[in-house]
Amino acid sequence: MTGRTSDLPTTTASTRREALDSPTRRMRRALRHRATLIVGGAAVLAVAGGAVTVGTQPAIGEALGVPTMSASATANGTADPALHGTALDRAQAAATISTAKTVVATANDKTDTASLERHIDALSDYPELSGAALTSRISTTVTSVEHVATASATQDKRDVDAKAAAVAKAAAAKRAAAAAAAAAEKLAAGNTVAGAKATATSLASSEYGWGADQFQCLDNLWTKESGWNYQAVNANGGATGIPQALPGSKMATIGSDWQTNATTQIKWGLQYISAAYGTPCSAWAHSQASNFY
Repeated sequence: MTGRTSDLPTTTASTRREALDSPTRRMRRALRHRATLIVGGAAVLAVAGGAVTVGTQPAIGEALGVPTMSASATANGTADPALHGTALDRAQAAATISTAKTVVATANDKTDTASLERHIDALSDYPELSGAALTSRISTTVTSVEHVATASATQDKRDVDAKAAAVAKAAAAKRAAAAAAAAAEKLAAGNTVAGAKATATSLASSEYGWGADQFQCLDNLWTKESGWNYQAVNANGGATGIPQALPGSKMATIGSDWQTNATTQIKWGLQYISAAYGTPCSAWAHSQASNFY
């Protein structure tokens, strides 16, 4: 049989104690046991030799008619005469009422406190109660306090989460609006004559390897066809856009926005020239000879 090792880890026990020491459990222990009495969140009664005396807030003790511990008695670990039996139960009731009223006053506005308020009213005649009736009303009030406190905390978290979600949604909408505005600005710039020519120069070079000489031919060709106007429509045949596609719907093979986006039209036009003529200069030569390409 192996002896007990002194350096065994104690993490599990410590963690268990911490788990049992939640605010709700502390409230339950404080209100249901006579070892400590809670008033407005502060401990006011302490057990000494099986009796109860006020230890931390003498003013409350006087209001409840509970004897207070003198400084010398506290220092010496002794206590003055204290409460017993029914008197102790009534002091417990008074403290329970005080705590319950604090919970009601500080509860989330969306939390229903009606039931707890009824329990407070029922316990308010504690000076005339004793025995089982008093104990029962204290117990039901404590249970209601715990329920309201938990519901209030839950609603507080929901409110915080909802606010955070609303902030995040607003931020996302702002980003989306900014992105849409930037895209619209980019589209508008690209749809100008200068913007369309800049796009064509870049694509002709990067996609087809056509340099400045070829672009000059392309410029001549599309200046003649449309004046680089993405909204151009030939009244005689219906040819559309910068490259004067006939019909204009052919450009949908590049993008559904062919009617409003110069870049889409340019991509289609360059693809058409490459496939039909090889280079812009060949297309321009054909246009000069035949008045179309």
